[in-house]
Amino acid sequence: MSRVASDQDVDIDLGQLVRAVWARRLRILKITALGAAVAFAGAKMVSPQYRSETRVLIEPRAPAFASTQTNDASAGPLLDELNIASQVQILQSADLIKQVINNLKLYNLPEFDAAANGSALTDILVSLHLKKNPLENPPEERVIDAFTQRLQVYQVPGSRVIGITFTSKDPKLAASIPNAMAQVYLAIQSGAKLDSNTEATRWLEPEIDSLREKVSEAERKVADYRTTHGLLQTNGTTTFTAQQLNDISVELTRVRTDKANAEARAQAVRNALSSGEASDTLSDIMSSQSIQRLKATESGLQSQISDLQTSLLNNHPRLKSLRAQLADIRTQIRQETQKILASIENETKVADLREQELEQQSDTLQANSAKAGEDGVGLNALEREANAQRQLLETYLVRYREAASRADRNSSPADARIVSKAIEQVDPYFPKVVPIVIVAAVAILIMSAIVIMLSELFSGRALRPVESVGAEPRIIEDRVEEGGPDEGQDEVRPISPAKIARPSMLTAAVEDDEEPEAEPVTEAPADDNEFSVSSVASYLIDCRAPLAVSISPTGDNGSAATVALARRLADDGRRVIVIDMTGSGYPTELMAENPEALGVTDLLCGEAAFGETIHGDRMSDAHLIPQGASDVRRAMRGVDRLSLLLDALSSAYDIVLVECGAADVAGVSRLTRSKEIEIILSLPEIDEAAFVGLMQDFQSAGYERVVLMSGGEEAAMYTPARHAA
Repeated sequence: MSRVASDQDVDIDLGQLVRAVWARRLRILKITALGAAVAFAGAKMVSPQYRSETRVLIEPRAPAFASTQTNDASAGPLLDELNIASQVQILQSADLIKQVINNLKLYNLPEFDAAANGSALTDILVSLHLKKNPLENPPEERVIDAFTQRLQVYQVPGSRVIGITFTSKDPKLAASIPNAMAQVYLAIQSGAKLDSNTEATRWLEPEIDSLREKVSEAERKVADYRTTHGLLQTNGTTTFTAQQLNDISVELTRVRTDKANAEARAQAVRNALSSGEASDTLSDIMSSQSIQRLKATESGLQSQISDLQTSLLNNHPRLKSLRAQLADIRTQIRQETQKILASIENETKVADLREQELEQQSDTLQANSAKAGEDGVGLNALEREANAQRQLLETYLVRYREAASRADRNSSPADARIVSKAIEQVDPYFPKVVPIVIVAAVAILIMSAIVIMLSELFSGRALRPVESVGAEPRIIEDRVEEGGPDEGQDEVRPISPAKIARPSMLTAAVEDDEEPEAEPVTEAPADDNEFSVSSVASYLIDCRAPLAVSISPTGDNGSAATVALARRLADDGRRVIVIDMTGSGYPTELMAENPEALGVTDLLCGEAAFGETIHGDRMSDAHLIPQGASDVRRAMRGVDRLSLLLDALSSAYDIVLVECGAADVAGVSRLTRSKEIEIILSLPEIDEAAFVGLMQDFQSAGYERVVLMSGGEEAAMYTPARHAA
């Protein structure tokens, strides 16, 4: 029964769980071996099952003469995941399964109609109405159900491959059925395509004849409408009226440009005549042949006049005659210029008349064009109807040629092909004897270990209290009566000097290896206050030593002093615990209410949990781990685990006192790995020779912190302050 309080935080002792499993290892191995043998026998009794698989690749397939464009167009839906899943369902359809069953005559095999033979267990279940009578179903349905149970059709992840797997007692049958299913599936797919092409050809023939008549009628209506409304076309897109309007617009633009040019030229000539400026710069005047001749004559007369003025007077008849000729020439030039101006003005008037005429023609054509636009609406409607009928006819013709070319069975391959055929298997798929035996053995081994661990947890032996730093350890003591101690128990029982020093538990642990030397009982001189219990307690408080090992060479007298030291430390407010490792168990007798309480030997033997071994001192606030009731020698075989126990207690208590009784250096060395601990030599009466010898032995072993504690029987008579009323 667990001694951990219900309101106490606990932790799982993993070491105790491992020890419990290890202690029962032989039983676990026997159970595991028995389970493996049963699994082996059961696997050998099961009928072997063989499994084979055929794989089919879904891909678009077309005849060799088909165009690339047709293949690309038909590949779209085949790449869809939904289409692949649909093909999986087709392979599992009842019609396909029935065809395979009929082709292979599976209905004659007992494997596919086991219900016809029946079994004793099935008859009992049917009679008790716990199972439906399989004979009530039709034979065909029973065969299909048995076939479906052994069939598995699935899509290979990340691909367009479908796997067809079948399991059977016969390896030949397991291989032939998937291959037969694949062949039937390909035949169904090819037949479906052939039927589709045949139906398409049969439907398209009358539709094409009807469309041809409709196209001819629509084109005839377009031609009649054009003729009736004068919507004749000069080229593929332009009508005659629109072409005329365009030409007139171009001509009108040219005439207006010529008119503006003529007006500008006439205005330039007028400006030259009115201002009397020279007209040599005007292109219209200089381009006239008459003007050029007159200008040449004028130039010659001016030259003559200039030559004669050097030798003749101004009134000379010759000069007068030449000047008269020059004036006449200039008059002719002016008259000729007037004629050129009149000619330009006539060009302007002609251009103006031409512009007016073209504008009238343009207005007329625009009116005709507007009317032609209104008539074109009806023409466009007729043309759209004719184009739609023509495109539909061309589409039907293409589809018809394709369907007619694929009307042959060899020209319509299925959109799938077999990429892996099923073969006859040599090794059975089930049962796998070795894996079954291994899995069964491992499972039984794990379950056995789990059952043992759960029993340890439920019994409380694998639980230990969790003590936080700075908090008092909580212990539930197994007391006969609830409440505090009686008044008659407030005083410590006196220790008789006649107590004999028994060997320590640590000494008993090494007796198997060597015989320890006998510890002589020496009489100690009078007490010295420098080494009293109070002085040692003050020393331990000042140095804050978490672990102290007390050695009592004289036996129980020294152990009584250690008990007095623990009570002194507890009275000073320190959290202290005493571990009784003596051979006599005298500290347990002084501190525990129940001398038979569980203790350190029970803990090391695995017969008690950690929390069950901690008890309270009946005279103080100190705690105690008693000696226990288990065999000392068996417990001391696990004395090496005490170091873990001391480390855990050191984290929860201020001081841990280990009373070892009359122990030696070898026994203390097995108790803890560290040499940095306090060694207390408890000598009620000081024997200098004995103390010096023990101190030298411990210092030689590496223990430098050795303390002497004395006080005789007065130490055992110490009463804590809270009990000294």
